Amino acid sequence: MSSHTVEAVGRKAGPREWTGLAVLALPTLLISLDQSVLFLALPPLAEALRPTGTETLWIMDVYGFLMAGFLVTMGTLGDRIGRRRLLMIGAVAVGVTSLLAAYSTSAQMLIVSRALLGVAAATLMPSTLALIGNMFQDPRQRGRAIALWASCFMAGTALGPVIGGALLEFFWWGSVFLLGVPVMLVLLVAAPILLPEYRDPEGGKLDLLSVALSLAAILPVVYGLKEIARYGWQPLPVLTAVAGLAVGAVFVARQRTLAHPVLDVRLFRNAAFTASLLITTLLMVAVAGSYLFITGFLQMVEGLSPVRAGLWMVPSAIASIVSAQLAPALARRFSMGGVIGAGLAIAAAGYALIAFVGPVGGLPLMVTGFVVSFFGTGPIGALGTHLVVSSAPPQKAGSAASLQETSSHLGVAVGIAALGSLGAVVYRDAVTVPPGVPAEAAETARDSLEGALAVAGQLPAGLGDQLLAAARDAYTGGLNTVAVVCAVFAALTALIAVTALRRVGSGKADAVR
Repeated sequence: MSSHTVEAVGRKAGPREWTGLAVLALPTLLISLDQSVLFLALPPLAEALRPTGTETLWIMDVYGFLMAGFLVTMGTLGDRIGRRRLLMIGAVAVGVTSLLAAYSTSAQMLIVSRALLGVAAATLMPSTLALIGNMFQDPRQRGRAIALWASCFMAGTALGPVIGGALLEFFWWGSVFLLGVPVMLVLLVAAPILLPEYRDPEGGKLDLLSVALSLAAILPVVYGLKEIARYGWQPLPVLTAVAGLAVGAVFVARQRTLAHPVLDVRLFRNAAFTASLLITTLLMVAVAGSYLFITGFLQMVEGLSPVRAGLWMVPSAIASIVSAQLAPALARRFSMGGVIGAGLAIAAAGYALIAFVGPVGGLPLMVTGFVVSFFGTGPIGALGTHLVVSSAPPQKAGSAASLQETSSHLGVAVGIAALGSLGAVVYRDAVTVPPGVPAEAAETARDSLEGALAVAGQLPAGLGDQLLAAARDAYTGGLNTVAVVCAVFAALTALIAVTALRRVGSGKADAVR
C-alpha cells in the first residue's frame, strides 16, 4: 500500500471522509461492547466449560490485560507499516480469534482465544484514532469527528449489557463473541475504499528491545493493580506493580537515546498533551471505581437483572454522548480548559448526589447522579482526545493515540483496585451480622455483599432478610464513600484543566516537532 503525503492543514473533509469515520467507529463500538458482554455470559459459560476459579478469573481478565500491554507497541507499529494496513491485519485477527472464542470447547482454549483477541484488539484503537487525525485536517471537523468517535465508545459500554442479554436469551454463550465477525468483515471491505493509508516515512526499524521493555513495564503494573483489586494490598502484587514501574523508567531512558524510538518522549514537552493524559488517567480512576459500585448497587441492592440494570445505565451514556457533541462547539467560544473544567465540575456535582443515595428507594437519586456525572465527563472524552491527537505531529499520531488509550486503561485499573478496596473496607467495617447466623456464614457475609447474598438463601427467611438488609446498607455506605472520593477526583481534574489548558482553544494545541 502506498504512503500518502500529509496534505495542508485546513483541507476540508468531504463525504468520503465522513463515511470513512463511520467505518472507523465500528471497531470502537465493538471493543467497548466486548468489555461488558462477558459479565453476562459468564454463568452459562461456566456451566458449559466448567472452569476452575483461577481459569474464570483469567477468562475475564486476560483480554483487557494484553490489550493494555500491546497498545504502545501497536501504535508505533502502525506509524511504521501503515495505519490502514495494521487496522486491516487487526480486523482479520479479531474476526478469527472471535470465532475461536465463540466455539471454544474448554476453558483453556477460551483463555488462549481471549488472550489472542486482546492482542488483536490493541491494533484497532490507536489505528482508528490516528487515521481520524489524518483524514480530518481542519481543526473544527477533527474536533467533531473525535467527538463522534468518543460517543461510539460510550454507547458501546452502555449497550453491552442490553445487547448481550438479548443474545443470551435466544442463543448460546458463544454468541456474544460473534459480534465481532460481521463488524470486521464490513471493515475489511470498506477500509481500502474509504480510508487513506499513512505511515511515517522516517519511522526507522522497530526496536525490539524497547517493545520488550514496554511490555515488561505495562503488563506487571496492570496485573499488579488487578490483583490488588481482587485480594487487597498483598506484598506480591504490590512488588509486581513496582517492578513494572522500574522497568518503565528503563524504557523511558532508552527512548531518549534512540534515533527512532518506540515512544517519542518529546511529546510530553507539550503542556496540553501531558495535561490531557493526566486528566484522562485521573478521571478514569473515578469513572471505573464508581461504575464498579453503581452496577453492583443496581443488581445486588436494587435486585435488577443484568439486562434491566443495563437499561438503567443507558440514560447516562446518552447524557455523555450529548455533552461530547456539544463540547467542540463550546470550545470554539470558550477555552478548552474552561469547557473541560466546567464539565468536570458538573461531574463532581453528580458524584456528590450519589454520596446521598440510600439503600431503600435510592434508585432515582442514583440514576440522576450517574446521568449528571456522565454528562460532565463527555467533554474530556471529546476535547481531551482531540488535544492529544492535535498536539502530536502527523507521523507520531499512532504513538499519541496509543498513549491516550493506555492512560485510560491504567486509570481503569487503578480505579478498580484503589476504590474497589476502599469500598470493600467500608463494607467490612459497617456490616453488622445479626445474632443467630452460623460463624462460617457470618464470615462469608462480612467479606462482601456477594457473599451475604449467597448465604442469606440458606438461612431462615426472617434471619436471611435481616442479614441482607444489613449487608445492603453497608454496601451502600461503601458506594457513598467512593462517590465522595470520585467527586474530589473530578474537582481536582477540573482544577488541572482550568489551570493547564486555560490558553488552549479548539485546534490550537501546538505540535511537537
